Amino acid sequence: MLNIWTILIWIAVVAAFYTMYGHYQYVTVNGYRERRYGKLAAVVMVLPIIYWAGTRGDVADTTAYRQGFLSASSSLASIPQIIVGDGQDKGFAVLNTVLKAFIGNRDIIFFIIIAALCMLCVTFAYQKYSYSFALSIFLFVISTDAYQWLFNGIRQFIPAAVLFACMGLILKKKYILLIIIILIVSTVHLSALLMIPCIFIVQGKPWNKKTMLFLVAVVVIILFVDRFTDVLETLLANTQYDDVTEQFQYDDGTNLLRVLVYSVPPVLALIGRKQIEKIDSPIINLSINMSIISMGIYIVSMFTSGIYIGRLPIYFSLYNYILLPWELDNIFTKRSAILLKIAMTGFYVVYCYYQMVVSWGYTW
Repeated sequence: MLNIWTILIWIAVVAAFYTMYGHYQYVTVNGYRERRYGKLAAVVMVLPIIYWAGTRGDVADTTAYRQGFLSASSSLASIPQIIVGDGQDKGFAVLNTVLKAFIGNRDIIFFIIIAALCMLCVTFAYQKYSYSFALSIFLFVISTDAYQWLFNGIRQFIPAAVLFACMGLILKKKYILLIIIILIVSTVHLSALLMIPCIFIVQGKPWNKKTMLFLVAVVVIILFVDRFTDVLETLLANTQYDDVTEQFQYDDGTNLLRVLVYSVPPVLALIGRKQIEKIDSPIINLSINMSIISMGIYIVSMFTSGIYIGRLPIYFSLYNYILLPWELDNIFTKRSAILLKIAMTGFYVVYCYYQMVVSWGYTW
């Protein structure tokens, strides 16, 4: 039976095989010629993750998603009625109907298809833009993001994964096409609309005036958190999230340890600012600014809601796993980088155990 440890071992074995036999390709990414895994190697590495997520038991939100799928219409003719109806997140309802029309009530196939859609979006983005694809996937799994988002909250992860796959459009500043895609995926989960202002904020050098202004806004929100929740309540009125602020009183906010873990990449970027400015990689600049937004939202979620606000960073934190491997090899000396990677692995193992077993009660 697959679990998180067998997945990590598989990633290590496949990475070692491809490293040993030199199955790489050289590509030009944003003007830089870099070594990359081929798409086949990338898919081979993540296939067990897709199977693991698709065949999971009744964990997290699985039961609710299964019931929603089994109760969905299997007639494509019902799609116009879904679109004009009163329901929320109509895009996800349409997706359920389309899939059910072709696969029937086979819920395992449904979960495998959703996992494949999300995981392949993430995989091909890392395969194209990550300095170290294997380490990026390793971090995605051991950080518990794979479990949290492929097993739980998949409705939100669908737009997050699709928009992450659109990283090239953000780099090329294709704003009109990006906004169209954001509007489409927001029908699956409304939170995707958050990306519209953010695709402008993240442009430019790391730690620029826009990102600094964003962090100032974070501080202001924390100082005036009661007023912030009042504004949030007004904005979310008459949506499926109109009860969010009422739930804040029952929510202790995001755990400090999680906030610290996701703050490491932007803090390292601040430490290595001179090296980053010298290399001036558009991919890394974008990843740093995304990471800053992720950190800022996580900080806000400490004082408001881990359940609602604490889920928003997924649109930005995926960039951490492009950024962190690059930082270790480009900010530090070769010897220091090796030691830091060992320390990083040990720390993430401890964090993974704490998050999965202690916090979520997952049985290995």
